[in-house]
Amino acid sequence: MKIHEFQAKQILREAGVAVPRGFVADTPQAAVDAFVKLAGPVAVVKAQIHAGGRGKGTIQEVPTQRGVQLVRSREEAETVAANILGHKLVTLQTGPEGKTVHRVLVEEGCSIARELYLAAVIDRGRGGPVLIVSSEGGMDIEHVAATMPERILTEPFDVDTGVQPYQVRKLAARLGLPQAALRNAEQFVQAFSKLFLARDCSMLEINPLVLTSDNRLLALDAKMTFDDNALFRHPDLTALRDLAEEEPSEILAGEAGLSFVQLDGTIGCLVNGAGLAMSTMDLIKLHGGQPANFLDVGGGANVQQVTEAFRILVADPKVKAVLVNIFGGIMRCTTIASALLEAHRSVNFKIPLVVRLEGTEVEEGRRILAESKLDIISATDLTEAAKMVVAAASS
Repeated sequence: MKIHEFQAKQILREAGVAVPRGFVADTPQAAVDAFVKLAGPVAVVKAQIHAGGRGKGTIQEVPTQRGVQLVRSREEAETVAANILGHKLVTLQTGPEGKTVHRVLVEEGCSIARELYLAAVIDRGRGGPVLIVSSEGGMDIEHVAATMPERILTEPFDVDTGVQPYQVRKLAARLGLPQAALRNAEQFVQAFSKLFLARDCSMLEINPLVLTSDNRLLALDAKMTFDDNALFRHPDLTALRDLAEEEPSEILAGEAGLSFVQLDGTIGCLVNGAGLAMSTMDLIKLHGGQPANFLDVGGGANVQQVTEAFRILVADPKVKAVLVNIFGGIMRCTTIASALLEAHRSVNFKIPLVVRLEGTEVEEGRRILAESKLDIISATDLTEAAKMVVAAASS
């Protein structure tokens, strides 16, 4: 689960991680009020959407307007907020369709001596959390990794204690932080790492992390993502979820107990098992098609779930054909076949449907589909099914 920058900064502030003062505004007048409260010569108006690259992104209706902009007067604050609020911000992460901005964060300016990068993620290779730091703050970390990998430093840390002072000093030395900033850096990074662990984050990123002219570290931006499987421990975090920022189809799938991710292709996929779903998508791609989604109905899918899965797939106007790839292990292929027929009739399917069944009671399952007289294309192996669905989508 993702949250907005202003929400992440509130959580950081409560954990003892330094962030600039700021106020959320949902109208131009509220942005003016925020500028007045900050009482400084300079403020920053920042669009709040679940996407990175806002500073380089443009407002669709006002192409000269960026998603992040400095303002030096109440009049500028009002104008900039009016140009952002209610309009679509287009960044590299939103795609050309952009995302509508419903709030801005109006934040105080600060005196920046250096811009750094700081993040914590779960390293599956190491089997634990790792700190990532770089001297190249303010840049896309992917670009730094591709062009200057030697400037990215990593430091694993303990899940019980967080980052230790000696680890902070080691990283600070490699980043060239001044001696006067060390004490503040220790406090900042230790609070940062403990928050990452305590809140079951899957990713916590500050870019840029700034060193101010008086040798303090300050989180100028913040991205925070939580492990969905741990949200039951944090009801206060669940309340921060912004459904307006999520794909409607993914919300519906979640309510039905389905694992679903919307993609940009033309071939819908309905598969049981995450690994099998990935393999199915790979084969579709290999044979010239483009998957429209990742959809794992799980090993115990029932008629209601399969029906809801079909509804979600056919609601996407880009989907030209659907591939159902089921391995009947725990669940029998006969059960799946019956559920498919029931769902097919309920949804009133009008696009090509390719079904590949394998596993327990597979012959009986195929017989059920064949005798249904419904327009279903049956395949006996996955490669054949992938070729069939690509051809069906193309025609």
